[in-house]
Amino acid sequence: MAIQEMEAVNRKILDRRKASSGLPPYRAAKSEEIEALLSGYFAKQVPGAKVSGVRRVGGGASKEQFFFTLTEDGKDSAYLLRMDPRKAITETDREREFLLINAMKGIVPVPEAVWVDNDAEYFPQAAAIVRVVGGVTKPSDSGVKVSGLGTWLGPDMRAKLRDQFMDYLVAIHAYDYRTNPLKGFEIPDADPKQAALWSLNYWREIWKIDEGDTRPIVALAEQWLVDNLPDAADLVMTHGDYRTGNYLFEEDSGKITAVLDWELARIGDFHEDLSWVLIQVFGTFDNDGTFRASDLFEREEFITEYEKRSGRTVDRKVLHYYDVFSSWKCYVIVGANGLAAARSQHNHQDVLLSFLSTTIPMFADDLVRLLSQGASE
Repeated sequence: MAIQEMEAVNRKILDRRKASSGLPPYRAAKSEEIEALLSGYFAKQVPGAKVSGVRRVGGGASKEQFFFTLTEDGKDSAYLLRMDPRKAITETDREREFLLINAMKGIVPVPEAVWVDNDAEYFPQAAAIVRVVGGVTKPSDSGVKVSGLGTWLGPDMRAKLRDQFMDYLVAIHAYDYRTNPLKGFEIPDADPKQAALWSLNYWREIWKIDEGDTRPIVALAEQWLVDNLPDAADLVMTHGDYRTGNYLFEEDSGKITAVLDWELARIGDFHEDLSWVLIQVFGTFDNDGTFRASDLFEREEFITEYEKRSGRTVDRKVLHYYDVFSSWKCYVIVGANGLAAARSQHNHQDVLLSFLSTTIPMFADDLVRLLSQGASE
């Protein structure tokens, strides 16, 4: 019997991506237009409630985001609208993210996901609304840069954040998805290699759709990934984009107030999440060359602490596979997805997407390094 090629929801996402290719340019929504849309939505969902203070949130290459205030029975509440553009740097499913955020309440700190319009019944594109959580994604003195890329936390903040960061990752991986199944999250357990195959197939297909400008090292890496699919010994709920920049924290106390950006989550091999944390672009290097993942842990320290706190054993060969996969996937994201969205004018952040494409040589270099060195002992 043939092994299923990928999750059904990802096949739907890919079909949507293909269908959008010939559409006209996408115009970013104006605040007054969003206010009108929200007012119409809440007239049906929360009759009598009033929308005000709509303002666009800076950053974000995958979603259009707007803060707004909802006044109900004289009480003001702050919310965030997350709405898909026509084409994003990563294509995802709003309902899937919505369900997982709510499932994680009480396990890790998350924003409350309150409303979702996955079929774009009320909004131009699929959308979800979450309650606003206080906090920042980087220290106020860290300079102007894309959130999560080389963020330097400093020794004091690092000491406050690192245990929380590790413990929440372990907690996410401990989620019992068999006892508490989530709609749309399929379990890749028909074959030991299915978890790796589903991930690989999805990103290979989206590369073809967006016609990335390939280099020999990218083609070599893809073939290596096909030839070396690992068995998954322990399937977990992965976050998919776990790193500094994707959580909020209080700058004074260092308390993490919310883990963000769950849209790439899936049931898969825990090594896939570990390798994403360890990507060099998300970390920092000291003057002596010491690398810290997400500016929190040195590589070996991160692996050892994860093993200690989770009770799992990290297979270095499997981790190396996902190290290669993560760098190759990053190349696909910036070298195909992002550029395709920018070229087609289907995204509100075409300048940012074009800027992110300058990281292409860095990921190509990572692939050369990783494929040359092999798995560490």
